[in-house]
Amino acid sequence: MGYQPQSQPQLQPSEQSPTSLSPSAQLDLAITLILHNWPVLTLAVQSSWGGPTSSEKRDWFCAAIAELFTDRPETDAIDLEEVLLQVMSDEFDVVVDDGSAADIADRVVELKEEIEKGDLAGVNKMWEAWKQKELRGGGDGNASLGLFRKVEMRDEDQETDEDEDEDDDEHEDGDVAMEDAPAPRPQRERTEPEVDEDGFTKVVGRRKR
Repeated sequence: MGYQPQSQPQLQPSEQSPTSLSPSAQLDLAITLILHNWPVLTLAVQSSWGGPTSSEKRDWFCAAIAELFTDRPETDAIDLEEVLLQVMSDEFDVVVDDGSAADIADRVVELKEEIEKGDLAGVNKMWEAWKQKELRGGGDGNASLGLFRKVEMRDEDQETDEDEDEDDDEHEDGDVAMEDAPAPRPQRERTEPEVDEDGFTKVVGRRKR
């Protein structure tokens, strides 16, 4: 599963009432609402972690999950969680480690089962909440950064961003951590001069590096 530009139509959660949609469209709407309310994904889009097409990637993401259930109806919450984590890593360079992917997967599967039974209460509730948020001009841009981390590709010799952030904070506070200071070189043992039988001191040369 990988993002392909313009391969999926853009889904707008607030266009129609769930009751006026077909069951498949109701599931599409439910998935779209759930993913649009996922703080991790929202922050990734707002921060353009998926590049300049981050918003389009989210639209594709929603449609791809819906298509997954069409192609593989047996998909359960565990399977879906793996897909969510993989797409977030591959397309947005984000490793989600706060457990929210499992919650999102559970919610999607739960609403899917409700829709199949003709129960639209859950979808309607989410849709009404979305409309109210849209009217308020709301958007969750305050998701916590501490529960997941952005994936950075780096060489082994490069410092991690976390270390750099810690260094910046320490310099701002005027304190320097001891582990960041260069390690002191061990003192060399003083070499005693060697004296030959005639009483002359031998000269010991340094080894060339």
